[in-house]
Amino acid sequence: MTQSVDIVGVDTLAQELATIQQTGSKRIALLGSRHVPITHQNLIEMMSYALVLEGNRLITSGATGTNAAAIRGAMRADPSLLTVILPQSLERQPRESRKQLDLVMHLVENPENDNLSLSEASALCNQEIVSRCQQLICFAFHDSRTLLKTCEDAEEQRKVVTLFYFD
Repeated sequence: MTQSVDIVGVDTLAQELATIQQTGSKRIALLGSRHVPITHQNLIEMMSYALVLEGNRLITSGATGTNAAAIRGAMRADPSLLTVILPQSLERQPRESRKQLDLVMHLVENPENDNLSLSEASALCNQEIVSRCQQLICFAFHDSRTLLKTCEDAEEQRKVVTLFYFD
């Protein structure tokens, strides 16, 4: 039993090391809470800008707050390297988000989730985003159940996960 745990630990460490050392572009998912102070949004925007300037592909969702900041940064750097996956159809997104989303080249809608609650649709959307990325960067609160579950799922899929807490 101890041996199998050690092998899994070594395997995870090797995968994380390979991802960190990778010199080419990566597919990085950036997700987070909608309830983010403007100063934090500015930092997230700068981070996404820098990640995309380095040639990384950025994947996020279309909500306000963290995801909107990620979109702004990526759009300034290189809009062609941004993919936004919505939990539901574009029509179900907040009005303030739609104006920004209209400018996104690679926009994936999920109208089949329009009959679900936003929480349920977001969980499915996050699963899709994690399946497309190599690395997940997440900004959450300690009670952000959907986001924390997404991080757990990503770790189970052996993705590199960086989790920042706002509280």
